Amino acid sequence: MPAEDPHEIHCHLDRLLADHGMTLAQLAERVGVTVANLSILKNDRAKAIRYSTLTAICRELHCQPGDVLTFGE
Repeated sequence: MPAEDPHEIHCHLDRLLADHGMTLAQLAERVGVTVANLSILKNDRAKAIRYSTLTAICRELHCQPGDVLTFGE
């Protein structure tokens, strides 16, 4: 897929953070990544995510990968 083609994977960190009363900065600290990197993911601009990062996000938000990322929504 060329870089200019939009993808159809969407991130739902906003909703999950709101559900847990947590800020992006708090999640970044708990997960061990920068706020900037989580912001890129949250705004659907990420090109990749490490399984270790996704694992940490799911652990901290008590959710499954499919709650964080969905296809075609």
